[in-house]
Amino acid sequence: MPVLNVSRFLSFVMFMVVAASLTSYAVSEEKASIQFSEHLIAGDYAYAYGIAAADFDQDGDLDLSSADYTPHNKLYLFENDGKGSFKKHVIQKEDPERLERHLVGDVDNDGDLDIVIVKNLHGHLLWFENSGSPTDGKLWKRHVITTQLPGAYDVALADFNNDGHLDVAGSSWILGNQYAWFENSGDPENGEWKKHLIEGDVRETRTMRAADFDGDGDADLLGTARGIDQTAWYENTQTDEGVTWTKHIIDDKSNCPVHGNPVDMDGDGDLDVVLALGFLYLPGSTDKTDSQNPEDSQVVWYENDNPRGGPWKKHIIKKNFDDAFEATASDLDGDGDVDVVATTWRNPGRVAWFENTGDPKENWKIHLLKEDWRSANQVIVADMNGDGKPDIIACAERGSVEVRWWRNEGRPTK
Repeated sequence: MPVLNVSRFLSFVMFMVVAASLTSYAVSEEKASIQFSEHLIAGDYAYAYGIAAADFDQDGDLDLSSADYTPHNKLYLFENDGKGSFKKHVIQKEDPERLERHLVGDVDNDGDLDIVIVKNLHGHLLWFENSGSPTDGKLWKRHVITTQLPGAYDVALADFNNDGHLDVAGSSWILGNQYAWFENSGDPENGEWKKHLIEGDVRETRTMRAADFDGDGDADLLGTARGIDQTAWYENTQTDEGVTWTKHIIDDKSNCPVHGNPVDMDGDGDLDVVLALGFLYLPGSTDKTDSQNPEDSQVVWYENDNPRGGPWKKHIIKKNFDDAFEATASDLDGDGDVDVVATTWRNPGRVAWFENTGDPKENWKIHLLKEDWRSANQVIVADMNGDGKPDIIACAERGSVEVRWWRNEGRPTK
């Protein structure tokens, strides 16, 4: 959750002028191969953080879920008419504090898509059950996975022990400083799930994503720990005693890793990692975990060549991308290679996409989608209007408090 406590917020205000003087806001913009049109999905949030795209009502198009925390304390489902027009449904309410990041999967194996979500601060992981009629006006049934993940922050979903049931892994921000996974017994509606600690005493865990990094057919985990400048993957090994995890360093030299995703960036058949670095950028801050250098704020990708041999080779897509918060990737322009989308939180808050010109190791072109969008945070890519072209959806919390999507209009007509 990208929120400052009071003392750090005051520090942020004090150093904004300094930050502005040290950081160039000029973006080297080049003519884009494709065009996007911007659309507001919803505004007037208390705090917009946490979105996911999925076909919740099984009508063949992608809907959108979105979290809205105190004092609204709600979870929304935006029903898609198939063309990118959305009808808002409240599927959870009066769930105080911080419903935030979430993922979608069939938790109870009944053929429809449920939502697994963190409840930050309280230390809860929850799942909300899709009845099969998700837009009937009724609240989705609420289930507790655990109340023992202090500062619950991010989630990953996979069948970690290969028993046919979807398990959950989570990170825990500064209150818990740990990664853990929670075992789905096959009866997820009844009782808390068994907790298995992956690693404890890891300061400020952020990203948690499942992917098969070593190509052995099981689900490994990607984790970032902003407080100790560490990006790592955890190798899943099945033993007679259960699942064991071995940590492999991807990068422990770059400052303030935050959010990223597994993706095959170079087309060689294995999963690399695209990532945002540099959040929070607070020059002069006494908190040593904060970034002091504008060059820390980067969008990068790490090459999976010898995954256990780390660190992985780092390729910089963009430096000085102020307060870079999250990065994800997709072939946006349909040319057969993978492009990147990223957000910056403050200084001043942006959404941009980075065009892969054929060699992902160099010569990226930046295309700005939105500037002065304060507190931009999570960003995802999904085809929201069913035209076969990936669109971009992002949310922004304090200062903007809204969710927007950028429709991919394709290549301009001559």
